[in-house]
Amino acid sequence: MIRFVEPGDLAEACALLAGDEWGNKVLSGGTALVLMMKHGLIAPSTLVSIGRLDGLDGIRHDDSRITIGSRTTHRTVANSPEIRRWLPGLADACGRVGNTRIRNVGTIGGNLAEADYAADPPTVLVGLDAVCHVTGPEGSRDLPVADLATGFYTTSLGPGEIITGLSIDIDDQRSDAYEKFVSRSSEDRPCVGVFASARYDGSVLETLNVVVGAAVPVPRRFDEITVSAVGGTLDDAVRHDVATAISEAIDPIEDLRGSAWYRRQVTAVLVRRALERVSR
Repeated sequence: MIRFVEPGDLAEACALLAGDEWGNKVLSGGTALVLMMKHGLIAPSTLVSIGRLDGLDGIRHDDSRITIGSRTTHRTVANSPEIRRWLPGLADACGRVGNTRIRNVGTIGGNLAEADYAADPPTVLVGLDAVCHVTGPEGSRDLPVADLATGFYTTSLGPGEIITGLSIDIDDQRSDAYEKFVSRSSEDRPCVGVFASARYDGSVLETLNVVVGAAVPVPRRFDEITVSAVGGTLDDAVRHDVATAISEAIDPIEDLRGSAWYRRQVTAVLVRRALERVSR
């Protein structure tokens, strides 16, 4: 029988999780965890619910940064005026997670902690240089989202550590966009997801980054390719060259959503589309 526990505070939750690294699991929205339990992929002895802990949800905005609580739902992120204004790629990605039922319950912190390669928000958050706020038995620390997922459903979180929120710097000179392709149904997880962001001085590129997710085990940036475009304009030829180089550089996985060859072709198309959306 599975035990259900609602700790009174974050310290108690961390202690419960640390006491049994494999047998205890944290429960937030539960959209992924419960499904994995139903399919027999995991069999936790205890579910540690953080649903009633204070300070883990909501969106806060100051002059230079947006902070999102880990228990904030995808729907809340997608509909937030602050997110839609300053981080439109993230709003788009969260608004396309699963279906309405999933978005109403699933949380952004749970999505990150699951480390599912076929997820939408992590691709965007890596591209935005987002930072996770993590609390565990030994205290709190900040962890770049780019360093969180280490492989298929594995993370760099230590025993008893919980993602409590994430922070993203905002920039009114930055344009960003998220492109997603699904190969099976409109509610499916992505076959390929691509995030692009660009910062300009007039029409001249100051920075450009592209991240590809779902086609690879963890979201991957391509700074070694996009740096070649900095200092120029993001015209048709540059967009084509960058998209081609990235599609050739990735090592795509294969699953029911597509072969490696197929994902490579889709990546080239999505990168071009994302770059078109951030072009001036």
